[in-house]
Amino acid sequence: MSAIAERAGFDQVDATQQAGRRPWARLGVTAEIAELETEWRALEATGLVTPYQSFDWVAPYLRTVAKAHGEDIRLVSVRDNRDALVAILPLHITRRNGVRFAEFIGGKHANYHMGIYAPAFAKALNSDATSQLLREAAALFGKIDAFVFINQPPEWDGIANPMALLTGGHSPSRAYKLKLLPGQCEATLNRSMSSHARKKHKNKRNRFADHGSSEMVQASTPQQIDTILADFLAQKAARFAAMGVSDPFADPAIRAFLREAAMPRTDGRPPVIELTTLNVEGRCVATYVGAVHRTRFSGMATSFEMGGEIAKTSPGEILLVDLIKRKCHSGIETFDLGVGDARYKTTICDEKDDLVDSFFAVTTKGRAYAHFSRWKRALKGAIKQNPTALKIAQRAGGLLRGRRHQASAED
Repeated sequence: MSAIAERAGFDQVDATQQAGRRPWARLGVTAEIAELETEWRALEATGLVTPYQSFDWVAPYLRTVAKAHGEDIRLVSVRDNRDALVAILPLHITRRNGVRFAEFIGGKHANYHMGIYAPAFAKALNSDATSQLLREAAALFGKIDAFVFINQPPEWDGIANPMALLTGGHSPSRAYKLKLLPGQCEATLNRSMSSHARKKHKNKRNRFADHGSSEMVQASTPQQIDTILADFLAQKAARFAAMGVSDPFADPAIRAFLREAAMPRTDGRPPVIELTTLNVEGRCVATYVGAVHRTRFSGMATSFEMGGEIAKTSPGEILLVDLIKRKCHSGIETFDLGVGDARYKTTICDEKDDLVDSFFAVTTKGRAYAHFSRWKRALKGAIKQNPTALKIAQRAGGLLRGRRHQASAED
């Protein structure tokens, strides 16, 4: 029994008497991911799961980031009347403005937020059943006001995402992706990129070649991982400093997470996170961090050298195109560039996921918070869709950050 279950006095909600009306029999909760490892891996092998809820992504995240920040973990297991695991909700409890709410593990470092579901179980859930599932999970947690699930794909592998049925509206940002034609990298890019974009990319690549011999390297040893991570973090720090915003990768726990998740495994399984660099004459000019699960590659972050003439050739874009070509020959079927709008994403991708947000209130306080969160996310989305409003918001944000920086310097 987990520590959470012992504090609460129980570790499951028995719904056997109502099994005829819903496709689960009971729920369990734990904070110890090792308790679920074997079943988790079996479920994700055939179930609906994004790379960010795979065991090998969540486990190192809990050992590093979650541990360093004292996150209150709630791993909810859902079982049918044969005691088979049919779903996992990897959650943690957050307190903000006096409100306690549950959200998916990973925060901004996970592009897609979703549970893990057996396909048949996901198909059997409607909005009423999903709501009841969350009410029972809330009973396991003790005091909780709401569930806040943002950046959710409406469906995965052609099956509806149950928690997205409770949508509170579209997420402010979309996620961009492209389907790869196995072994046909040029055909893939010819389909997704316009002729103008391909011509522009070819010109940049020709100018890039003038800077010397280049090599794309995927880290496969601890030394390579440390080297690429150091280059990535330095380039990211320079980029965020130039933008005048805080660097989310400056957290030592994030570095520890990326390093651990990218390390070669002793059991033969490939690491869930891949680190790739583009070097020119031995110098890193761009990096790419991506999460891999089954036949999907999901871009987490990219960095590039900002100064000098080589920056004008867009080395980050050159690395991305070369990486897509490599994945066309490695069994990857879908390549996504994560959440957020950017020119290079719309240039390379010809599909997108219009993500949704869900806000499920448990208490009166939770209803007020859910209403505010829904309004705030809708406002953010409206601003992003309005170029004038976006410029004003960015200018105001820059002024505010400048005042904070000045105040900090004067202290």
